[in-house]
Amino acid sequence: MSTAFEPLDLAGTKLANRIVMAPMTRSRAYGTVPSQAVAEYYAQRASAGLIITEGIQPSAVGQGYPDTPGLHTDEQVEGWRAVTDAVHAAGGRIFAQLMHAGRIGHPDVLPGDLHPVAPSAVRPAGKLFTGAGLEEFKIPVELTGAEVEATIADFAAAARNAVAAGFDGIELHGANGYLIHQFLSGNTNLRTDGWGGPVANRIRFAVEVARATADAIGGNRVGLRISPANRYNDIAEDDHQELYPALVDAINPLGLAYLHIAEQDQRPLTLELRKRFTGTLILNPYTSEGPTSAAELQLLEDGTADALAFGALFLANPDLPARLAAGGPFNTPDQSTFFGGTEKGYTDYPALQTAR
Repeated sequence: MSTAFEPLDLAGTKLANRIVMAPMTRSRAYGTVPSQAVAEYYAQRASAGLIITEGIQPSAVGQGYPDTPGLHTDEQVEGWRAVTDAVHAAGGRIFAQLMHAGRIGHPDVLPGDLHPVAPSAVRPAGKLFTGAGLEEFKIPVELTGAEVEATIADFAAAARNAVAAGFDGIELHGANGYLIHQFLSGNTNLRTDGWGGPVANRIRFAVEVARATADAIGGNRVGLRISPANRYNDIAEDDHQELYPALVDAINPLGLAYLHIAEQDQRPLTLELRKRFTGTLILNPYTSEGPTSAAELQLLEDGTADALAFGALFLANPDLPARLAAGGPFNTPDQSTFFGGTEKGYTDYPALQTAR
């Protein structure tokens, strides 16, 4: 039996506890380079066993939303180095989440004449906030075989940049309807080449991105986030019971640091993947009401997961591990400040001692 406050060896990265800050887009890069406020925000939360950053685009065309940061230029690497230095000075550990948005984007968000890309030219339902207002999604450009290979190389280059910027590792965002997830899903991947069709082909992109990043920086510094049966961003996965066990079996030989499950109402599948995966399991558990809370800590004690990821509660409580240990009280997240804006709702949530 493990508890939330015991240390964890994450494939060689020593974590002080098993409480993880989940990746959360905050759209406060004000361009694509993290600011000093970003460094302050993450350093405030360095008591997490592990911080997983907001989604970071591995290439210019991978950007999905305004004011999200990248890891594909020297300036971005320097900006992130200030963040990792601040977190490490506060005693924390931090992984960069590499997120290529794929078709979840808009030309108005991208530089120059770039256009969103995807496994297939299938437009997602809905609209996107571009900075100029809500805009309908566009039909994405279908990646050629050569472009698929180049995109895999972009992930590997961004992983190397992450290490150069001082990150302890990277997480591949294979969840929530973004590019890796788009290759996995049968309604967004209509390809008839080796990257689409049967399950073995649809998991190939995720496996090859994991392999390329592991080759670049070591599998012990690479994690993968998945969200089986998640319909977010117009995803449909009717074969998730077959697809995700196949994916886990395929990545096991790579020796990844962890598998991170953003759970839907699929606990039996979570337990099956837990049984199959040979590394550490981080769980962002399904809750029917509200964000992950102290009530879910028992999932560590009963062995469902090795570490537990908290999203909104960590956003609003920079010293969340101390608050969980004390049984509260907890600040209430201000949803109106989740995306974009100033330091309000970003770096001004009080710590427990300050609140008292």
